[in-house]
Amino acid sequence: MEIVWKKIKTIFTDETLRNRVLFVLGSLVVFRLLSAIPIPGVDAIKLQNFIQNNQFFGVLNVFSGGGLSTLSIIMLGVGPYITSSIIMQLLTIMSPRLKALYQEDGEIGRKKFTQLSRMITIPLAIVQGLALLVLLRRQGIMTDLSVFGMVTNLSVIVAGSMLIMWIGELVSEFGIGNGVSLIIFAGIVANIPKEVSQFLFTFDISKLPIYIIFLATGLLIVAGVVIVSEAERPVPVTYAKQVRGDHVSGGTQTYLPIRVNQAGVIPIIFALSILMFPQMIGNFLAGMTNGTLLSISRGLLWFVANTWLYSLVYFIFVFLFTYFYTAVTFDPEQISTNLQKNGAFVPGIRPGVATRDYISKILNRTTMMGAVFLGLIAVLPLVIRSITGITALAIGGTALLIVVSVVLDLIKKIEAQLSMREY
Repeated sequence: MEIVWKKIKTIFTDETLRNRVLFVLGSLVVFRLLSAIPIPGVDAIKLQNFIQNNQFFGVLNVFSGGGLSTLSIIMLGVGPYITSSIIMQLLTIMSPRLKALYQEDGEIGRKKFTQLSRMITIPLAIVQGLALLVLLRRQGIMTDLSVFGMVTNLSVIVAGSMLIMWIGELVSEFGIGNGVSLIIFAGIVANIPKEVSQFLFTFDISKLPIYIIFLATGLLIVAGVVIVSEAERPVPVTYAKQVRGDHVSGGTQTYLPIRVNQAGVIPIIFALSILMFPQMIGNFLAGMTNGTLLSISRGLLWFVANTWLYSLVYFIFVFLFTYFYTAVTFDPEQISTNLQKNGAFVPGIRPGVATRDYISKILNRTTMMGAVFLGLIAVLPLVIRSITGITALAIGGTALLIVVSVVLDLIKKIEAQLSMREY
């Protein structure tokens, strides 16, 4: 504890580090103030009822940083920017030029790649904003929304999304940690007091054993997320000695870290993006008069309501997307080529194709563990809710992974800044 307090004191006594921390806090305050400014013509009561009973909007609210729950001017949050980033990373598979820009062209290439992501964010924000406004108007949440009002609100929320993206990038540049992740983190944490107050309001002493088990399970899950998020499989690497005149270089030994959870939270986002469509289509077709369309609607809504079947499909999708995204972001062939160019090799393994196959074998094994872990974390809230009847969004799932990942990354960045100061 003494070491922790010493580091906290060091953070606020070092001017550079203190300014970075204060910049992050100030940016998050601005973000929360913006999320409290609603767009005009919102029926707040209907909105709360709609979000509480709709899983699709509940998840969107997480990625909007809580802005969707009030239909604020930043109701889209960083969702369009995240979507554009995912699209750009998927396009690297089909475009060798984009792949080289992202992986091989260094800092300049990554800046160009990020700029393309920003450009794609604008049309995505327009499409998502228009779809949300039309759907909310059909649900009676948006009142008296004329064509002029639609254009005005759409312009405001698209501008709000770009503003939040800009704030996130400023935090990444002048603060500590990833700005986009911190914005989502702030939105999740801001909902904790509300969730706690609702729990206390509905507290039932007869369910105390269930609450205790629930809390213990939550602590175990958090510990598991930390362990798996930090776990890695080191692959030993040796650099060959090079003699140039009287100078001898190389001969050092290091390792290549292969993380168990290489894909992070992205596979869960992919899976949710697909599994939200049945509920959206089912709700849309529910108002039709055609018998065939009504049957399709009932089938889709039955699938969503069947917790165990929905959880099984959800788990399979997360599992498959983990392998897919890992293949996109981690290329064993490129790793083996870079090692060979730099005069490095894995002890006991021939350079080139043999090294590629060896790294691929290890990657497949670690990805298997990471995929099972992500799948279990994703479906855990659904299973707990089905067994206990308690809403378990506070533990497990996307929100938990984001919170833990952001906290771990923030701690590492602060430790790195403190280490630089000591040196």
